[in-house]
Amino acid sequence: MSLLNRTGKDQVSPSSSEQPATKRGFAHALDNYFEISARGSNVLREFRGGLATFFAMCYIVVLNPLILSSPDGSGHLLGIPQVAAVTAVIAGVTTIVMGAWAKYPFALAAGLGVNAFVSTTIATTKNLTWPEVMGLVLIAGLVMFGLVLSGLREAVMRAVPAGLKTAIVVGIGLFIAIIGLVNAGFVRRIPDAAHTSVPLQLGQDGKLLGWPTLVFVFGLVLTIILVVRKVKGGILIGIVASTLFAMGLQLFTHTASSQTDPSGWSLMVPAVPGKFFSLPDLSLIGKVDMFGAFAHLGIMSALLLTFTILLSVFFDAMGTMTGLASEAGLVDEDNNMKNANKVLLVDAAASVAGGFGSVSANEIFVESAAGIAEGARTGLASIVTGGLFLLAAFFAPLVAIVPFEAVAPALVIVGFMMASQIRRVDWSDYGIAIPAFLTFILMPFTYSIANGLGAGFIAYVIIRVTQGRAKEIHVLMWGVAAAFVIYFGIGPIQQILGIS
Repeated sequence: MSLLNRTGKDQVSPSSSEQPATKRGFAHALDNYFEISARGSNVLREFRGGLATFFAMCYIVVLNPLILSSPDGSGHLLGIPQVAAVTAVIAGVTTIVMGAWAKYPFALAAGLGVNAFVSTTIATTKNLTWPEVMGLVLIAGLVMFGLVLSGLREAVMRAVPAGLKTAIVVGIGLFIAIIGLVNAGFVRRIPDAAHTSVPLQLGQDGKLLGWPTLVFVFGLVLTIILVVRKVKGGILIGIVASTLFAMGLQLFTHTASSQTDPSGWSLMVPAVPGKFFSLPDLSLIGKVDMFGAFAHLGIMSALLLTFTILLSVFFDAMGTMTGLASEAGLVDEDNNMKNANKVLLVDAAASVAGGFGSVSANEIFVESAAGIAEGARTGLASIVTGGLFLLAAFFAPLVAIVPFEAVAPALVIVGFMMASQIRRVDWSDYGIAIPAFLTFILMPFTYSIANGLGAGFIAYVIIRVTQGRAKEIHVLMWGVAAAFVIYFGIGPIQQILGIS
């Protein structure tokens, strides 16, 4: 057999040689292992999706060290370079495991919300050392790992009504969108909100000011155009174009960070760094005191704190993976995932790794939706994202080039895509409609996926009982609703028990 080359001359087919056959064999094996074609994707889409997810969430390498920068009860600091390095390494390893073993396009990193809780609520107010704080995180992760092995965590996921699963997708979409708007400074908290009935405002004093806001608007308009025109890689193109635009503006404007200028860059200044490479300092790994908090606070107080961490990471991840899988079309008619237990095991292991590494519990990131919107459907995308996180441990200064304002437009558009599933909620059934409504409004309003889930689950049980339809409530939903009653009532419970 012969092939016609570009010049029109006959060329001997290389089909008899071993190298092309090996290439075809590798490509076939890769496709089969990750089910790339079966899930309606291709290698280019997976690579593009992995890049989009990394760019959408790489800020965590810079943000997590800042959140965990406060001194503990003994005045000790974890160290920003050390936290940044371990944050990148653990995110990279766990994300690669998620892709290679669980085969889903979900990326993991230190969970926002959990890290803030352990920093502001535990480390600074409970007079604990950082090793003791991370010991509580580690214990919560180990308990969650046990719950996954027992099958309870997946059983809870399957017990959630389909309508509430849809609400989770919508809520995460709204949550992602408000994260983008706030991170970009397009929507801001009013500094003295206690003296006004309006907690948020447009820009500064109701005005859009500053070059970073222009970058966000530019990126949003460009991304909308690309998505509407169905340009392949539109979201990734929007992020890259916005970053380049931001870097160009910075060369001429020299805009400062928002820490010194309210109209400045929200976190990362898109300036070319003077240093590109640094060896990661992984000295924080293993510096954990598992039972020190129990000795300092007492068993009951330490257990309540561990329970709060556990419930947050348990349901944050459950809600996130349900929403992402639904958006990717990787669920059945009941919104259940195939091989969900593998995803849950990796997520639980990531929580353990985060506590052991002193960077807080790692969990599935909602920003994975950016890669899914680019077409990612398999674990190959997660391997790309994870590999980039490992590189970021060595090239952390380069990660800081991508400002929030360049990523935020992608989050807003992805939020729109996920929120569009609201049409699937049965609004005629108050037993689903009201819990769904509470679920998807409280996620963005409280900046917590777990809070939205808790309110929705409790409302579902109450309304079904009120309707005389208690028999429709799965036994696990009763247990989950009761757990969330305790979760929301931690403050009064501590007062009753006399625990500070």
